[in-house]
Amino acid sequence: MNNIPKIKLGLVAVSRDCFPESLSVNRRKALVDAYTKKYGKDDIYECPICIVESEIHMVQALEDIKKAGCNALCVYLGNFGPEISETLLAKHFDGPKMFCAAAEESQKDLQDGRGDAYCGMLNASYNLKLRSIGAYIPEYPVGDAEDCADMIHDFLPVARAVKGLSELKIISFGPRPLNFLACNAPIQQLYNLGVEIEENSELDLFEAFNKHAGDSRIPAKVKEMEAELGAGNKKPEVLEKLAQYELTLLDWVEAHRGYRKYVAIAGKCWPAFQTQFGFVPCYVNSRLTGQGIPVSCEVDIYGCLSEFIGTCVSEDVVTLLDINNSVPKDMYKESIEGKYDYKFTDTFMGFHCGNTCSSKLAFCEMKYQKIMARNLPIEVTNGTLEGDIAPGDITFYRLQSTADNKLRAYLAEGEVLDVRTQSFGGIGVFAIKEMGRFYRHVLIQKNFPHHGAVAFGHYGKALFEVFKYIGVPLEDLNYNQPASLPYPTENPFK
Repeated sequence: MNNIPKIKLGLVAVSRDCFPESLSVNRRKALVDAYTKKYGKDDIYECPICIVESEIHMVQALEDIKKAGCNALCVYLGNFGPEISETLLAKHFDGPKMFCAAAEESQKDLQDGRGDAYCGMLNASYNLKLRSIGAYIPEYPVGDAEDCADMIHDFLPVARAVKGLSELKIISFGPRPLNFLACNAPIQQLYNLGVEIEENSELDLFEAFNKHAGDSRIPAKVKEMEAELGAGNKKPEVLEKLAQYELTLLDWVEAHRGYRKYVAIAGKCWPAFQTQFGFVPCYVNSRLTGQGIPVSCEVDIYGCLSEFIGTCVSEDVVTLLDINNSVPKDMYKESIEGKYDYKFTDTFMGFHCGNTCSSKLAFCEMKYQKIMARNLPIEVTNGTLEGDIAPGDITFYRLQSTADNKLRAYLAEGEVLDVRTQSFGGIGVFAIKEMGRFYRHVLIQKNFPHHGAVAFGHYGKALFEVFKYIGVPLEDLNYNQPASLPYPTENPFK
């Protein structure tokens, strides 16, 4: 994945001047040793220049970690810590930051060896709030060297996403299709998150595509596609156009990223795309997503934003699917009931026409788009990547700005079941505990659109922290609550 940040975290230890500085020095060293032993040295930089006790020390440490190329910060309370200097360090550091604190080591050393960082974390959090500074604080932020090493490692995916958003440009093409208000959303929140957006016309894209006709790189790109598809290459006649389109998008990204490091695309795929371009872009979208450039369908701007966040967190391919259709009861009884620990209402099918990367499909074929072909000649609907999504753990999630210009999000962990869908498109049988209630009292009740991002693995812990860090109000940070915890709108008499 070359379209997401690589985090180098600066570890700065702090000390209250009425406590022995050696507590912070020795505990910092033990923390670095524990981290290196478990996770290696690449992610972390130990600031050796000083233990921060004063504002002058804070400036010195800040300059040192900047010079070292750090783009994330951990403020480590080796003892109680200087509440002003340590929070000023966080204030003036331009990047994601976290706080954690040292636990006491032994009952045999609670005289001069007691650091009181448990208390110091309270003052640190109080001062962060006074200065309106956002920071990641672990669930239990006080621990020994090994504990704090794990906390820092847990912070890295959060830091990647937060840093990535600050340097992201979303490139969109065209307005949403007619009768597709579901993905309409105000873009003000993009700017609030530090994301840039470049909105273009489909005509601009069409012009650029036509200029790539006969591009000398097309044959090599076709060979890449042939190698990827293998026996699933059911529409070889359209590969040249698809290669031309992929090169058009890749060149557009490089020409239009401007000063931003990372890019995601919200693309148009109907109703006029097929008849004018002569194909559908699904397979190309799947390939770009596989290269670390998320592409959403139907100009879903917050969909591709969500995909990018998931790519940063998981360091892996993601996809965007419709929360699409119910599982037939006969399929449930034959293939799920008694074999998996899920109720019927826990199951559904996630689908899109063909935008899921081949690496995340159990099998695949490049074919035509069945829904569009009901109204159009098949030959202009070629270009989807069809197949069942590979079974395994998933996280279904989305970040959304709703019509009232507020950030809302949801996330739910589950799995794709090893059940043949017997359907078309890129599709899988999904199971999420208490999905029926989640569907009604979160997705419907809070007006989320039908598109959801899918990360391939359980990443709920990190995504929850990302959404908190970027400012999603806790009352609008939703998850699939267990049956013992009713939703506010849930009828208690059912």
